[in-house]
Amino acid sequence: MAVVLDVAVRLAVIVAAFLVLPLIAGQAEHKVMAHMQARLGPMRAGGFHGWAQLIADGVKFAQKEEVVPAAADRRVFALAPAVALIPYLVVLVVVPVGPGLVGVDLDAGLFFVLAVMGIGVLGSIMAGWASGNKYSVLGGIRSAAQLVSYELPLVLAASSVAMAAGTLSLPGIVEAWRWWWLPWQAIGAVVFFTAGLAELRRPPFDMPIAESEIIMGPMTEYTGMRFALFMLAEYAGIIVLSALTTVLFLGGWHGPLLPGPVWTLLKVAALVFVVIWVRVSYPRLREDQLQRLAWVGLVPLALVQLALTGIVRVLAG
Repeated sequence: MAVVLDVAVRLAVIVAAFLVLPLIAGQAEHKVMAHMQARLGPMRAGGFHGWAQLIADGVKFAQKEEVVPAAADRRVFALAPAVALIPYLVVLVVVPVGPGLVGVDLDAGLFFVLAVMGIGVLGSIMAGWASGNKYSVLGGIRSAAQLVSYELPLVLAASSVAMAAGTLSLPGIVEAWRWWWLPWQAIGAVVFFTAGLAELRRPPFDMPIAESEIIMGPMTEYTGMRFALFMLAEYAGIIVLSALTTVLFLGGWHGPLLPGPVWTLLKVAALVFVVIWVRVSYPRLREDQLQRLAWVGLVPLALVQLALTGIVRVLAG
């Protein structure tokens, strides 16, 4: 009975975090972008600083009619938002927040996370194919191309940390982390974070969406709550990427004075801010620039980091 209760409590906490943290990230993006671009943005909903705007957006999505194109593959069309969203919930199960504070400690947790995160991109590919719309199909093809290009540097950068720690367990990696890993694994951290942004199709890597070219890419034909699920998946992906970068490269719960979980959340919040900052600061890349960055820039850097990690491990014994 105690085991069942423990599993139920862990699951409830993970689901609550999955539902709340992406909404906080979305609200933060609205407000941070408004301040960075010197504009007010929505300020009336809820009174103080427009705090309830996200709730108002949710009510708006719930009231909108669900429209399915006549030429769409209805089953795949309806399934795509869930395929885009659920993998990020599954990933949170193995991400540690503090010592012993993890849903499940898998021995191959890193491989599990990388494999499941790749499934999330399939939601966009399914949405593009099932919509029966040429703009949606083009966006789905671009999503597939980005997945193929940026999965390699993402995996190579993560492999460097696993090599350094000598384990694939995420809690094990955090426990093995030392402060001097910050300069040692700095290249890998930049590669991992950048490749993660590209897989999430966040600006400046949002070519699959590119409103000025293909309307809204794979999501062009989606309305109401189905469209809202795609947006929730994007913000959930930001939380997951920030949490994984924190765990792999920033020491997770390690930090002075404050409790470990507080340090984890602070680092995640700082990385979410960086994601928003990058969106505001850089223009969208062209498709050729996006592919060149992956194959000419990130892949060689990831290999350099992997070689550096191997050399240090051998010299250090």
